Amino acid sequence: MGRRLHGRGALFDAEPAGLAPRLVGLRPHRHRATTVEHPKELPFVVLTGARGLGKSTVLGELRDAYKGHTPTALVDCAGPQFARAPLGRPEESWSPLSQALLEAAEQLAEPVTGAGRIQFPRLMAGLVAVAASGWADTDSERIRSEVERILLLNESGSWISGVAGRWAGRVAANVVAAATSTAGPLLSAAVEATLDSISEGFGNRRHQRAALWYRDYPNAGGHARRGLMLLSGHFRAGGASREHAERYLVRALLADLGDAYTGVLPRMQRIGRPLVLVDNAQVAPGPGLVDAVLRDRAEGHTDQVVFLAGLRGDGRTSALRAAVRRELPEVARRSGWAPDPAAPSSRALLVALSPLSPEDTLHIVGAVCGELAVPPQLPHAMHRLTGGNPLGVEVLAESAAQHPDDAGSLGTLVTAPVRLREHGEPEPAYRELLDRLVPADRLDELTVLAAAHDHDSACALAAALLPDDFGPADVRSLGTLLAAEGLPVVPGQFVGSAFVRTLLLLRLHHRDSDHRRWRAAHETLIRHYDGTGEDHARYRLYHQLALGTADPAVAHLRDTFPHLDTRVWLDTLCFVASAPYFHAHDAEGRDHERPVDRRTAVALGRTDAGHPVPDGADTALHLRIRRLLHAVWQLTDPLVLPEERVADRLRFELEQLSNLRPAGNALLWRASRDWPASALAGRPLCASDDADADADDDRDGGG
Repeated sequence: MGRRLHGRGALFDAEPAGLAPRLVGLRPHRHRATTVEHPKELPFVVLTGARGLGKSTVLGELRDAYKGHTPTALVDCAGPQFARAPLGRPEESWSPLSQALLEAAEQLAEPVTGAGRIQFPRLMAGLVAVAASGWADTDSERIRSEVERILLLNESGSWISGVAGRWAGRVAANVVAAATSTAGPLLSAAVEATLDSISEGFGNRRHQRAALWYRDYPNAGGHARRGLMLLSGHFRAGGASREHAERYLVRALLADLGDAYTGVLPRMQRIGRPLVLVDNAQVAPGPGLVDAVLRDRAEGHTDQVVFLAGLRGDGRTSALRAAVRRELPEVARRSGWAPDPAAPSSRALLVALSPLSPEDTLHIVGAVCGELAVPPQLPHAMHRLTGGNPLGVEVLAESAAQHPDDAGSLGTLVTAPVRLREHGEPEPAYRELLDRLVPADRLDELTVLAAAHDHDSACALAAALLPDDFGPADVRSLGTLLAAEGLPVVPGQFVGSAFVRTLLLLRLHHRDSDHRRWRAAHETLIRHYDGTGEDHARYRLYHQLALGTADPAVAHLRDTFPHLDTRVWLDTLCFVASAPYFHAHDAEGRDHERPVDRRTAVALGRTDAGHPVPDGADTALHLRIRRLLHAVWQLTDPLVLPEERVADRLRFELEQLSNLRPAGNALLWRASRDWPASALAGRPLCASDDADADADDDRDGGG
């Protein structure tokens, strides 16, 4: 596997075999057979997940692992060639799926170890019939070009060079002749002339058998020519009729592949199943291809083609409602897949790509940075920031490799310019990541709404900072889009992914030199949460802290400490201290010449002497709460490498607080032991739920 594929052994392992080798029947990168799983009926495997989890990388690695060993094709449905018909070709004679079938067949046709080219006579005839409906008498050059490309699907590799081109010329001449005898676009005469030319040119037994295949087309009455003309007409009609024709074209591709494995000699020469990889299957032609294969398999049209697709999101759509679902580790040795005869979509096996582990992140950073010395905490800090997102880890590792002097600060690495393409211009790492992790047409709206916590607060931000025509319905639609993209739904955050939210907030902060929109967003939410109650208070304090104002949070935590439930108090502390912290700036919004993270100094008590304590407040408790808040704020900041000395201070402050709350002593004492270790390891801080452990702590006199 490539360096970016750590954590994907469940798909690629050769010994014992992972999912891909078990389905293909070949070990990766080697022409060596392995025992196949599902020898009679195959699942249509769909890799699911949000952007950046490596679906495209996995599919590219699969192509590289099997190309040249077994027939292999990779179709990226997001490619520009599927967006619209080629110049000059009418829409009624073209579709993204017909284009995808042509490209897949061209790749699958290539010779492999021990076997020659695969020919596609069924698909060839169908594609010519479809294309012919868009030909006109003035298009002779385009006709020749289209026909030649399609005819090459039937090249055996032993033809004299130029034969396909000469046949294309004859077909084009016949079609133009037919066109000049009719008014308007080519009708049935042109289709018939095309098919006559093809049947004259390909007369061996296999091609004749393939041509007869279309006589079974519905209502063809046993006549192959009529079947092809009906196929062309259905395709041209659009809608459900086109879907019916496209499904038959998919079936033609699979039948041609089946022919290539039929007979004694082919079975001896071809030891791996054909592999079709479909990237970005959430957009056309992906859904149509997936549906055609699943429905045909459900109706008994068997094939031995391995389909493996990448799908953005979790696949929870009506088209895949009954699909079998597995997490990636669950398919490492056996998929456990079995279809439901009554549900076509159960022929799909959805495999959720999991995030990278901290160990995977460590190995990737080591591979990218090589001999460069990086802080030992950096890989774990990267994992905490990215949540194990492979793209995030890769880009930040590249930033560290290109800026080794800044490797001690994730905040600097994520804003530093990074060159990811040989001839591209360097861009700040967070912009490169957002370009790939967020829908480009929604980036500006999401940049603002990332500061929100729910639908209502998002609507408040939209009303204050987004155009007038972006209303509550648009907010709800955007929330639905995020879920469809595979981002987690997290209570208390409009953008559920902590990594994506951090990047969006960073973009919001940097959109203006004076941070005007950053301040406006948080001030809007401070006004929005102006009610009473703990929920409104914690959100209000969070946004005040994001603007650098810590005194209200310190006062609230100080005043509620004696009587608020300890678990609630600790949760409030963690939530408020999760506020973003970027460059300190003055009241006019100007960055200091040398931005300094003041939280460490406050947490370590270096600023206590110069900090005025409010009248009537317990000085010792006030300063302790202030130190504690800044310690948690610094240690949980995903853009900062946690400091051991701050973690030690966190432990001490919680220990001292546990002495002041007999009723909450166990929880505070347990936090003093768990939180420093969790912070240094990049784990979230939370109050312990182990009641028995709490009781043990009380008996031990842990104060």
